[in-house]
Amino acid sequence: MRYIIIGAGAVGGSVGGRLAQAGHEVVLVARGTHLAALDEHGLRLRVPEGELTYRLAAVDGPGPLGELRADDVLVLAVKTQDTVSALQTWAQVPVAGGGSAAEQLPLVCLQNGVESGRLALRRFRQVYGVCVWLPSAFLEPGVVSAAGSPLTGVLHLGRLPHGTDDTARRIAADLSGARFEAPVVPDVARWQYAKLLANLGNALEAVSGPLDNEAAQALYARVRAEGEAVLDAAGIVYTSAEEQRAARGDKITLVPLDGAPRGGGSSWQSLTRGTGTIEADYLNGEIALLGRLHGVPTPLNELLQDLANRLASEHRAAGSMPVGELVRRAEEAEEAARRAG
Repeated sequence: MRYIIIGAGAVGGSVGGRLAQAGHEVVLVARGTHLAALDEHGLRLRVPEGELTYRLAAVDGPGPLGELRADDVLVLAVKTQDTVSALQTWAQVPVAGGGSAAEQLPLVCLQNGVESGRLALRRFRQVYGVCVWLPSAFLEPGVVSAAGSPLTGVLHLGRLPHGTDDTARRIAADLSGARFEAPVVPDVARWQYAKLLANLGNALEAVSGPLDNEAAQALYARVRAEGEAVLDAAGIVYTSAEEQRAARGDKITLVPLDGAPRGGGSSWQSLTRGTGTIEADYLNGEIALLGRLHGVPTPLNELLQDLANRLASEHRAAGSMPVGELVRRAEEAEEAARRAG
């Protein structure tokens, strides 16, 4: 199978690089200065064993590829806010032998949250979800870092909306030979919703910096509790912390990488790169949506969603709001919600 990585950033670049290292054919889809750097220097993948360089085909869209191949796997690794545009770009591309990509090819959603899978199912017949546990960073054009060892990541994989099939098992086998653990599960959404709860801290980290102090950790605990209350009210099942620990164990240990400070998670990286957008609408915003649908107040997640979007649109620096100020605003938001209720 040939893997077309649509969005060769932190996660997509790490998976694409490791698949190439394992001998698989990989095409990277990127844009702007990142695409120019991939063309000129190749993909520079910084991992615990050193910096590896892969000269891979790099394109800005399907045009240079012509017809897609019947053995292609489309790996969607853009941020969720870019999903609709990517689906529109790739869905109707013809496939050798007949039909379109949406009709003939598997689409793997290698993304945070749960919304991209729903969006993809509107266009594509074969959609696969992934619960992504992959510490990685993309801050410099052409350079991706993945600090995990001995495994680069753990990627639970399953067909959406539920189930497994031979295609999922073949993809998982390729990932398993490329320094990932890739369990095939019939209930991948259960893992994705658990990861969504963990990702509720992404906006907090982006707004006020690392969650390495008591005030930030206490606020994250309240944000997560709000998310759990919403999922419980909605009847959405998610894996427990114990099940997640049993699945990951000590399989991923972060190793300091020369010249590649981790810095922060995906939302922190979006602000640091000055992209102008952030995925908070599909993380904290997912909790806000479910809260409105099921009558559960979500003032903390709404606050983080709003602040993250403001910082992104104003091109503010990651961590620019002191955590004390954020805690004050959170308490005001909670008090306003209590009065309204």
